[in-house]
Amino acid sequence: MGLNDTPRAERLHIGFFGVRNAGKSSLVNRITNQQVSLVSEIKGTTTDAVRKSMELLPLGPVVIIDTAGIDDEGELGEKRVEATREVLKSCDIAILVTENDKLNQAEIALLKVIKGKNIPYLIVHNKADLKQTASDGKIYVSAKTGEGIEALKETVAKLLGDKVKEIHFVADFIREGDTVVLVCPIDESAPKGRLILPQQLAIRDILDKGGIATVVQPEQLTATLNALQQPPALVITDSQAFGKVMKLVPNTVPLTSFSILMARYKGFLYTALQGAETLDALPDGAKVLISEGCTHHRQCNDIGTVKLPGWLKAYTGKQLEFAFTSGHGFPDDLTAYDLVIHCGGCMLNDAEMKNRRLTAEQQQVPFTNYGTVIAKMNGILERSAEIVKSEV
Repeated sequence: MGLNDTPRAERLHIGFFGVRNAGKSSLVNRITNQQVSLVSEIKGTTTDAVRKSMELLPLGPVVIIDTAGIDDEGELGEKRVEATREVLKSCDIAILVTENDKLNQAEIALLKVIKGKNIPYLIVHNKADLKQTASDGKIYVSAKTGEGIEALKETVAKLLGDKVKEIHFVADFIREGDTVVLVCPIDESAPKGRLILPQQLAIRDILDKGGIATVVQPEQLTATLNALQQPPALVITDSQAFGKVMKLVPNTVPLTSFSILMARYKGFLYTALQGAETLDALPDGAKVLISEGCTHHRQCNDIGTVKLPGWLKAYTGKQLEFAFTSGHGFPDDLTAYDLVIHCGGCMLNDAEMKNRRLTAEQQQVPFTNYGTVIAKMNGILERSAEIVKSEV
């Protein structure tokens, strides 16, 4: 992706599923007008999920995902099937590609999983060029001739139309001409040469609203506040700097964090606030799962594996056990844990974050995120969430 492309986490994800040789890869290639997936008459050609970012008109930016056959066999085949099921967790819509007028057992089993996760879906009959009729109301396409492809795109767009994100990251809380101060530490944990996605989202949203984005490091905050003719409409800080920033920003100025705004943006702020409040009730020996949506090189002072566990132990005064996950490796069974603390989820799309939140809620395991729990430990949760509570 180029610098001007929509990040994958901000795109709707469309997954193509089916048995081997149903024509999934050919259909993906036809929809994208590119040779995205390798096509062969040999069963099981697609072994790993293949993702392609593109613009799907009239919907907009999407990620098309081609998956391995759900009827794969053998020990390796079972792992491929499991990987295919994992893809469902990030799908905004699932397209079951079949060449059967009556679904087989593998297709029925997958459809049951899709329905159980409340994922919108379509059953698409491929190889329409070989069908005698397409008058039974089902969706027929032909990856070979292109028949029905445009109609399929339009149907997908209609189903996903209400999923196009309209919520702003921060613009809801400011007016044109307002100044917003963004506190962005540049330390060993900051990515080299760039800002993280929540910081980018905030800056762009402020500018789109006609506001003034002032970006500083914690050491520059006091001088910046003193230099402003009027107090800023809002101060947004990196969660790790909460302890320092809260002492510098007057109580009359609204203060929150990128992570709290991200929880709202991803649709789980209410759950995060409730989860953070359970911190005081953690018993000795409590098990805490700390999850990150991205995979990156762990630094010696890493927030997830070093700083956060240390802060939690100091705050609770309890002996806590920690487990860690990163990337797409989020467990389906959370019952062993007393609390799940997630990152902001900026590298995961809304569907995957919703799946993780619902997994925790269904198993009655408290779920929160870094920024919310850090605000709780600094005694500033009420203040930092006040500006966004009305939007929960």
